[in-house]
Amino acid sequence: MLLFILPLIAVALIIIPLVSAIRKQKLGLEINRKKTILMNSGTFMGVMLLMTVLMPVIAGAESADAAAVAAAGATIGDGLKYLAAALSTGAATIGTGIAVGTAASAAIGATSEDEKNFTKSLIFVALGEGVAIYGLLISILILFS
Repeated sequence: MLLFILPLIAVALIIIPLVSAIRKQKLGLEINRKKTILMNSGTFMGVMLLMTVLMPVIAGAESADAAAVAAAGATIGDGLKYLAAALSTGAATIGTGIAVGTAASAAIGATSEDEKNFTKSLIFVALGEGVAIYGLLISILILFS
């Protein structure tokens, strides 16, 4: 249980200085940017050091659970399969975001100059979105093979 809660606490500790700076900015107060960056960097380094020290201790304490999972038939190959599926979907969607972001801005510019370019521009935006579908398809093939 602690293995799942500890990363959430780490993320919360890293985000707190940023939330504080955003709140000050919304209230119209002056923000010391150098202090905010140093505080965020220090918090990040401290949390990473703490996680480096605590995670092996927690993992060792939960080794009995790992033995139960191994007895159930889960292998390292299953974990790598899930990692590969996640990476293929993640990389494809990042690529899609880049492609659609560039193509959509160009499509808006082309359409604003001449409305006849809308359908041609829409095709290029849709081609970029196809990359995400291919990544999802590869993920499904990896998971069910």
